[in-house]
Amino acid sequence: MTDALPRPGTTLIVGPSNAGKTRRTAAALDAWLDREGPEGVVVFEFAPELERDGRILGGRLDRFTTVPGDVWHGVLDAHAPRATADADAEAVELAADNARRAASLFDAAPADPRAVFVNDATIPFQHADGDPNRLLDYCARAETAVLNALAGDALAGEDPVSRAERRTLSTFRRRADRVVELGSEPSRR
Repeated sequence: MTDALPRPGTTLIVGPSNAGKTRRTAAALDAWLDREGPEGVVVFEFAPELERDGRILGGRLDRFTTVPGDVWHGVLDAHAPRATADADAEAVELAADNARRAASLFDAAPADPRAVFVNDATIPFQHADGDPNRLLDYCARAETAVLNALAGDALAGEDPVSRAERRTLSTFRRRADRVVELGSEPSRR
């Protein structure tokens, strides 16, 4: 991995679907675990998994690494509101359900993380009431945090979920110490 992640502070990895965001986050987690061990490591897994046209969109970290049992691992069985809802109102309800269930994961997470890794970080904040600062404030308590998020054409719509996700991504970009932009080609490990 050429970016030498993880680095101190907060790193945001962004790009379109299948650009390698999850793979990069998994590699950063592996690098931290190899160097520092599992103590104080927190993993938030928000990625929905769905198949479209024979390709898996999204995907969990465990496709690329094994999260050790002694790492705190909060997994949200997330909806993919834009991809699965038939109407904007249904997408908003699915996003609100994601937000409610993610809040319980935030409440359960250890108070003093050393390292935080977040897969598909915008998912809990696709609802207008979501506050991404809750996650970012949590990450700021750690020595390092690596978050990934969808960016690009998928967020271009004017539906409520896309608008909320764009606001969230903008907040992430402002507060991150660095942003790694990935292109449209899948990265190789």
